[in-house]
Amino acid sequence: MDKYDVLKRYFGYCGFRKGQELLVDSILAGRDVLGIMPTGAGKSLCYQVPALLLRGVTVVVSPLISLMKDQVQALNQAGVHAAYINSSLSEGQIAKALLLASKGRYKIIYVAPERLETPGFLEFAAKVEISLVTVDEAHCISQWGQDFRPSYLKIVQFIRRLEKRPVVSAFTATATGRVKEDISCVLGLISPQVLVTGFDRGNLYFGVEYPAKKDTYLLNYVLGHAGESGIVYCATRKNVEAVHAMLSLAGVQATKYHAGLDNEIRQQNQEDFMYDKCPVMVATNAFGMGIDKSNIRYVLHYNMPQGMENYYQEAGRAGRDGVDSECILLYSAQDAVLLRYMMENKEPNTEFTVEESAAVEQWDMERLRAMENYCKTKDCLRGYILNYFGEYGSVRCGNCSNCKKEFEEMDATEAAIKVLECVRQMRGRYGLRVVTGTLLGENTAKLREYRVSEYPAYAGLKEWQQGELRELVGQMLLEGYLEQTKDKYALLGETKKAQELLKGEARLIFKRCRQDSTRNAGAGAGVSIGKRSRSDILNSRGLSLFDLLRGLRTEIAREESVPPYIIFSDRTLIELCVRLPLNGQEMQKVAGIGENKYARYGERFLEVINSFTKGKREKLYFGEEDEALPGNLRGASYRGANREFALTKEQAEQVPYIEAALGATLAVALNALRDAECRKKISGAEIFRFMESEGYVKEKRVDGIWKKIVSEEGVKAGLFVGMRMSKAGKEYEDVYYGKEAQRLVVEHYLENTKEE
Repeated sequence: MDKYDVLKRYFGYCGFRKGQELLVDSILAGRDVLGIMPTGAGKSLCYQVPALLLRGVTVVVSPLISLMKDQVQALNQAGVHAAYINSSLSEGQIAKALLLASKGRYKIIYVAPERLETPGFLEFAAKVEISLVTVDEAHCISQWGQDFRPSYLKIVQFIRRLEKRPVVSAFTATATGRVKEDISCVLGLISPQVLVTGFDRGNLYFGVEYPAKKDTYLLNYVLGHAGESGIVYCATRKNVEAVHAMLSLAGVQATKYHAGLDNEIRQQNQEDFMYDKCPVMVATNAFGMGIDKSNIRYVLHYNMPQGMENYYQEAGRAGRDGVDSECILLYSAQDAVLLRYMMENKEPNTEFTVEESAAVEQWDMERLRAMENYCKTKDCLRGYILNYFGEYGSVRCGNCSNCKKEFEEMDATEAAIKVLECVRQMRGRYGLRVVTGTLLGENTAKLREYRVSEYPAYAGLKEWQQGELRELVGQMLLEGYLEQTKDKYALLGETKKAQELLKGEARLIFKRCRQDSTRNAGAGAGVSIGKRSRSDILNSRGLSLFDLLRGLRTEIAREESVPPYIIFSDRTLIELCVRLPLNGQEMQKVAGIGENKYARYGERFLEVINSFTKGKREKLYFGEEDEALPGNLRGASYRGANREFALTKEQAEQVPYIEAALGATLAVALNALRDAECRKKISGAEIFRFMESEGYVKEKRVDGIWKKIVSEEGVKAGLFVGMRMSKAGKEYEDVYYGKEAQRLVVEHYLENTKEE
């Protein structure tokens, strides 16, 4: 068997997704790897496929019992023998599992980091050949990551104890450049193949909402998505209890999870969620790392998380199957105050020195500020996330709350000056609520107690809406005209930069959302607000079949005591409705259905499909077939053209070089030469990213506009900036590739070059 046979036989896919094949080949070649890939990109296949081809055993270090259990269940369902070693097993069960593994029963062993140095596991490791050690959730080894776990340092000691060093692979979904370097350094990776496939999750809609009543918004949203699986994250146990009680009273089948619950209750609640008995989970951030549930359709944040890493990891639990899903954060200024208070009062980490503790505390505060800026920005939210992780994002993604809204710019310099005057009059003694309430001329008991009506600034901006005034103050904080104290009170004060506004040396341009462009008027009407939902893909007949297949999946899951998504994901069920396989050969072409799963479940699902359609072909979806499939199933990527783009030497000799070509033009020419049956297409954007990685070009924001810039090296390589015309008849700059630059691109994509 080769890697393609393993991929199809056990996992049901005809080819690899972006980046997977490079890491698989590197591991098989004996090279360490570090893969930073977004949730749902298929990190596990990158080590599971080589694990089945390598001679010895693969040890996968994983931080959570639930994650190990899910992974092992999924592997066993696919026909792969695997086991896990953690505290949920008795010593007798652990001994038996290790004995069977030493006899060749298991190719893959999942183990908690705390178990690596136990006598039993060390004895096992000394007996068998360990070909590969994989570190899952690798950011846990970095003190700069959001989930640092000192127990992960045992991995390094374990590897050093082995008589023969195995290949070491590490994977995570969220890592800044600092964390990436830390992972590689601490784990001692040797000349690793590092792959960052990008952090973008195209099937996820990102939104930030500012509802006056969070509970109303939340309840309407969940009721509007009845029957769909979702997670609601809260910052505190108290909020978890309150939100769970509210949903339960409204008849929502919801469960809860936080550290204050008894361990057995937490475990039962988690299983109820995983098995779809309770489709909604209300939890603190104690829940979720490594949760492999593929059919989570939305993640709502009732409170702002502590940092972008936390948020992207938690939000990323939605849509792991590639189906369109939504990630919405409900923001209020009080969230940041609460988080600062929690940070200042958390238990110190005894593993750190005083200097390390101070550095980590400072880093935590920087992460919090970045998270606040995400909630306040008027720019593309997806772009903000990607830029945070060091990846250029589009100026407008078209699939986030900011891109869905229309903004109009207004000169708010005079209003900003009034804000500064109010803050100055109050001598920095009050926070956001009091300052904005004073400027609006509010007459609450609290403001009367503070006698704010005596300030000259009182009611100075009474014509403003409360929400917009708070946004204005937020923008002034972002642009450095105001600052907040770092204690729990977050008192407002002016900065030295404020003098630029007061002296007329600077202007403040405020982006105001046009009222007619807001979705659902911000009230949380419960209507799906992101990309198209499943009901937009399948027609009424398709939905009927989907529900029948989902019912059969639930029935089988109960029979076998496994979560439904482990049988088949929602993505696979949708593809079954679109492709309508009427026999076994056709069914095994559907993504996610390998030989073992077809042998176990294929006939039962075919029986339902044939009964529903009476054995006749019909169209159960809207639009073209490719459009109807979940995002990562569209196009030919799962029907043959799966290998990364490459050209043979003979194909490269046929490239029609011209004096100057745009990246898109060059991509079209190269795609026409490729082997269309087994090679993916390339895009002009991908060619640009390659040239960017070589230091030849870059994109830089100039006067608020993203511009492409060619470096001196790029000019020498044959690149230059020229003008082109848009469809709307407007001129703009773009990068052109001269003949020499075209040859560089072709050389990069030569098949033998890519395999070396």
